[in-house]
Amino acid sequence: MKRSDLPSLDDLRAFEVVARLGSVRSAASELNLTHGAVSRRVSKLSEHLQIRLLEPEGRGLRLTGEGTRLAQATTNALSLVASALEDIRKVDVSPPIVVSCERSIAMRWLIPRLSEFQDRHPQIDLHLSVGGGNFDFARDRITLAIRRLDFAIDANWQVEQLIEEEVGPVMHPAMADRFAAGGYVALAAKTRPDAWQKWSAAHPDAPKPRSTRFLDHHFLMVEAAAGGLGVAMCPKIIAIDDIRKGRLVAPLGFQPDGSHYGIIRSALAKKTAGIDQFVSWLLATIQEDFYAAP
Repeated sequence: MKRSDLPSLDDLRAFEVVARLGSVRSAASELNLTHGAVSRRVSKLSEHLQIRLLEPEGRGLRLTGEGTRLAQATTNALSLVASALEDIRKVDVSPPIVVSCERSIAMRWLIPRLSEFQDRHPQIDLHLSVGGGNFDFARDRITLAIRRLDFAIDANWQVEQLIEEEVGPVMHPAMADRFAAGGYVALAAKTRPDAWQKWSAAHPDAPKPRSTRFLDHHFLMVEAAAGGLGVAMCPKIIAIDDIRKGRLVAPLGFQPDGSHYGIIRSALAKKTAGIDQFVSWLLATIQEDFYAAP
């Protein structure tokens, strides 16, 4: 038989489902068609081939010998097509890159810059989630993690240094004189309760606060400082945009605290061009933001 003489694929598919399920009613449900539409397609196929494919058996139907052969061939052919389509989709559709980033860095630094990456690489499907501390790539379903490297590093992780942590007191510009005189309210994040103590030990001549107020996260602490509620002991990466806009000042600058942020990926995961492009963009953006000559 020539290919041009082959029956309608819709008719063949309807027949295959009837043969597989043994019922026109069940086939109609699977195909989302009416009972009559399925019956007409099977009858049309039988007439086209001039072969009896089904015959009554009690209240149901059974395949004839010719129908059995055609049903097996049709099932095999449709399975082959389905398998090929599945393989094609696996090749053509890359999974999204899921980046887990510490909450304050995501909100205060990364998110304002992500549109630039998306404009450069619109074909890359990038998802951002927030999280801090240790993690598990498989359990948390993430591709990359941006973390302060203050926990044990798994032997199967590949870590690239992103930026050295620098901290210092930041405040609303109107708070500068009060800070210099001492007796101000120190703002600290609960995630680093000893930040002021460590900084004061390294700067014994700096003006001292009268009290310390703790907030849940660094991004809340920065907002409190910008609102004039006190002086925040803040990482530079979280305050940099507000300093450039004039919302905050850092009269004593920032000093390294001995820790680093890193980009972490699983050494066991498949490497893709999209992941490499995002990491390269991230490193270049950090370099331009913090290390390029003014």
